[in-house]
Amino acid sequence: MSDDHSAAQTPISTAALTAFGREHDGAPEAPRKQVVSWAMWDWAMQPFNTVILTFVWIALYLTSRMFLDPEVRDSGLIGPDKYMSCTDSAYIGSEYCRGLTDLSEWWGWANFAAGILILLLAPVLGQQADARGSKKKWVIGATIGIALIQFALFFVEADPKFFWFGAFAVAIAAVVSEIGNVSYYAMLSEVSTPKNVGRISGLGWGLGYIGGVVALIVCIPVLFLVGQDNPLSFKLVAVICAVWTIVFSIPMLRNVPESPAYASSQRVGFFRSYVVLWHNIVTLFRTNRPTFWFMLSAAVYRDGLAGVFAFGAILAAQGFGFSFLEVIIFGLAANLVAGVSTLLAGRIDDAIGPRRLIAIALASLVVMAFVVFALKDLGTIVFWVCGLLLCAFVGPTQASSRSLLTRLTPPSQQGEIFGLYATTGRVASFLSPLAWSLFLAWFGGIVYGVLGIGLILLIGLVLLLLVRFPKDVGA
Repeated sequence: MSDDHSAAQTPISTAALTAFGREHDGAPEAPRKQVVSWAMWDWAMQPFNTVILTFVWIALYLTSRMFLDPEVRDSGLIGPDKYMSCTDSAYIGSEYCRGLTDLSEWWGWANFAAGILILLLAPVLGQQADARGSKKKWVIGATIGIALIQFALFFVEADPKFFWFGAFAVAIAAVVSEIGNVSYYAMLSEVSTPKNVGRISGLGWGLGYIGGVVALIVCIPVLFLVGQDNPLSFKLVAVICAVWTIVFSIPMLRNVPESPAYASSQRVGFFRSYVVLWHNIVTLFRTNRPTFWFMLSAAVYRDGLAGVFAFGAILAAQGFGFSFLEVIIFGLAANLVAGVSTLLAGRIDDAIGPRRLIAIALASLVVMAFVVFALKDLGTIVFWVCGLLLCAFVGPTQASSRSLLTRLTPPSQQGEIFGLYATTGRVASFLSPLAWSLFLAWFGGIVYGVLGIGLILLIGLVLLLLVRFPKDVGA
């Protein structure tokens, strides 16, 4: 190992962080087939994020009254097929509403466990992928894992006894997805150049959101033909998502070459990687604080972005009284708006720089969150307009954050730094759920939760504005 130049032994200077630009100057662009195939992995993974995690499987099945004890579920009936509204002060303290609250809380704890696993695994596996030249192998493994878990969701019965099986299955899939994302994000520098990295990053995010729209459209007939109150419909939806993941991952797996092993990444055993990792964190803090502080600020505002989608469907259904069909339609519109805005924002990113775009998007998100609350008495039209505007700024923020980090990181450390990026994002993953829950507890109404999400986004924006970036990275 004496011939290896460990990242832990090499200072991460400002000059080193611009290596991405220098090493790619004059280099030919990747073939369009490779670029599109790389971006298709976002499309392939989106049904898990949109259908399973956000709008359908978790929000409308696992945390629904189907998983309450029969006596508790029946106590919520106030008319033929009509259940209590848990935003109504007359019912908030009922056994039925407390039961639904418990389901959401337990799902939060499953998410917490997933975050701990990502905290422990993602950066180390990124360092291993850099050193061994195995980024694509990790993406393949993640693809297979997510597909198999989605198939396994077919066996989650609508019974309280199956709740934890379903919750931990989805949580583990989220861990696998994040591990796959570490290597997938790190491959961005290999299919882009400094001149088009924002556009290609935006292409991936945009295809992902549009893929979510198509996936929801595909699932709608199943939900309505089989029945939205029939557990079989949600089981079939999970199978559809699994098949989708496999089919649309094929272009990426076939057309994008495996990444090379980087000599500057020390090849060590798994547990030794933690020593290397800690040394790299300390080195990053000492030698390139802009990158360190950017990842900290991104951890906060990315959790706010996650909160927009994590609680958006709940806010629509419980806070503004959206029906099942309205939630699905809103999900379609939200992904379409986010996808189109992200595709457009990729070009703006390359023109004005990712930092400016992120700041503009975050400021707009904060404004929209507080407008939703201020105008809540006007009814569903407020959530439709402001909710979709919120979604229009989420995708560009995500894509430009990835673009900015790619500009700041040399190719030899892409996997490792993106592992840290995934880790820091999960380190703060408790902030949005905490703010959401505290605002609901303090003020006693679900619509107050949007203030908690807005607060997290505002803190993230302030932290970002305090970071001083090097002028030579196009931030």
